[in-house]
Amino acid sequence: MKKIFFLFIFNFYSISTFAHIGHCNNLKQIEIEILRNGEIIGYNYYFFKNEQDQTIITNQFKFEVKILGKTAFEAEGYGEETHISDKLISYKSKTIKNKKNKFVNLNYNPKTNKYDIEGSSYVGEASLENVVGNWWSHKILQANSQISPISGSIKEQVVTFIGKEKINLYGIDYETERFKLSSKNNQLPEDERLNFDIWIDKKTSMILKVSYSYLGEWEYRLKFFE
Repeated sequence: MKKIFFLFIFNFYSISTFAHIGHCNNLKQIEIEILRNGEIIGYNYYFFKNEQDQTIITNQFKFEVKILGKTAFEAEGYGEETHISDKLISYKSKTIKNKKNKFVNLNYNPKTNKYDIEGSSYVGEASLENVVGNWWSHKILQANSQISPISGSIKEQVVTFIGKEKINLYGIDYETERFKLSSKNNQLPEDERLNFDIWIDKKTSMILKVSYSYLGEWEYRLKFFE
């Protein structure tokens, strides 16, 4: 999964349609299919456990790109984030990406009122204004910077509201709001630079689809949730 990082730059009326993590209190799971050039190559699943004021979200993803029968790119990972009263308390993940180990250990530090991060790409503190860059929450569109769910690196982000759009996924029509996500720093290497499109369901505020171009045309499509 690519690193994700955005800056909030879209119309106020759009943010008014979004809520905090409370909108996930009744969620049990989210299933997302990962496609490249129209072919299903993997999945991204989220599972929710709610107990009183605590929410635990576990994330599993896996995909493999084959070219001429040989594996060209692959990744598999697991993550778990804990929220208490709408506050991120911890996030931990382990990922194998092209046979390289990546990890994140993030914990809220009440003494400094910051996050302490030990990751494969970053070790240090982070402001509470950051969000973890996962696809289960639209909150990703409301932050000035984001923490990579794979390596712990912190990146600034730019989000631009494109407009309202009707889309169809798996035979269901949706009224959506579309956003363009791009890197604030356009001097980043191509494999770290962002150029995402994200479609949000206006009724549920859930992310329905994400698309980007990198060694092919990629899509993350919401297939099922309950």
